[in-house]
Amino acid sequence: MKVLVVDDETDVQVLFEQRFRREIRGGEIHFAFAHSGEKALAYLNDHASECVLILSDINMPGMSGLELLRLIKTTYPVPPPVVMMITAYGDSASYDQAMQLGADAFLTKPLDFTNLKEKLKTVL
Repeated sequence: MKVLVVDDETDVQVLFEQRFRREIRGGEIHFAFAHSGEKALAYLNDHASECVLILSDINMPGMSGLELLRLIKTTYPVPPPVVMMITAYGDSASYDQAMQLGADAFLTKPLDFTNLKEKLKTVL
């Protein structure tokens, strides 16, 4: 499974690689990282058929995760089957907007990696 993680915080990549070390080594999950909504769209333009799941932060400079979600769901003829939004702010307005735009899940920071692994297993 190919997972695209979109977050402007660059240390997220190291965190995911540490927390999913076993799954990466076993070839169960392959991660790609984009540090902005714009870079995520560029990656998807080149690798759209590879991505099974997208994990996107909501609050990023430039294009927000919600705008990225809207573009993914409306622009791509075959959008990734699962888009999970991540935010440090678990406010109901962001949750409602993400769900209206087609998000499959809404996660809050700090991420509960045990919970995230369980959610990913349902996609595998």
